[in-house]
Amino acid sequence: MTCRVLIADDHPLSRDAVRTLLEGVEPFELVGVAKNGQEAVDLCAELSPDLVLMDIHMPKLSGLEATRLIKKANSAVKIVMLTVSDDVADLFTAIQYGAQGYLLKNLNPDDWMHYLHALLDENGEIPREMAGRLMHSFRTEKAPDEPSPSLLTGREREILACVAGGDTNKQVAEQLVIAENTVKNHIKNILDKLNLDNRVQLAAYAVRHGFQREKP
Repeated sequence: MTCRVLIADDHPLSRDAVRTLLEGVEPFELVGVAKNGQEAVDLCAELSPDLVLMDIHMPKLSGLEATRLIKKANSAVKIVMLTVSDDVADLFTAIQYGAQGYLLKNLNPDDWMHYLHALLDENGEIPREMAGRLMHSFRTEKAPDEPSPSLLTGREREILACVAGGDTNKQVAEQLVIAENTVKNHIKNILDKLNLDNRVQLAAYAVRHGFQREKP
């Protein structure tokens, strides 16, 4: 299935670099380019992309505010923030607004593509380095009024603890001695029960509620 991509970045060189990276790579299809946050919002409404690669700092409307507006209008679209620094405050705000994660602009192209392919899975895994940088903010953030962990089964709580530790689906499956597809199905059910949009938000929830993977 084709993944329709919109690039939003005010720097021409950055836009060209991302376009070159995606050209000819399945299943990605570039459908539009925005030069600022407001254009990103407008083009999302017009083009309905599956994925937006969104620069954080742009004129007219920041990437953070554009993310909030886009997700409010269409919660299904996936948004990945593009940034030259891993500033935790900006990234945490982006996750709160519904972004699936972030990519550093100077990241190795192979790592970029690996992450984007993984993201197409609706319970796509969080790169461990991203999880580590965000966990401190998640711990200090006051827990909102949200569904209780008591809604989850014992197995789902075990999986949630693994997610809090940054484990991939494969690692969770190996640790709990179950199939990887079973892990994916459990995570989808957990997201539904807790009214969460993505795995990054799930990791935040797990840390706020004290879930921690047991050490071997």
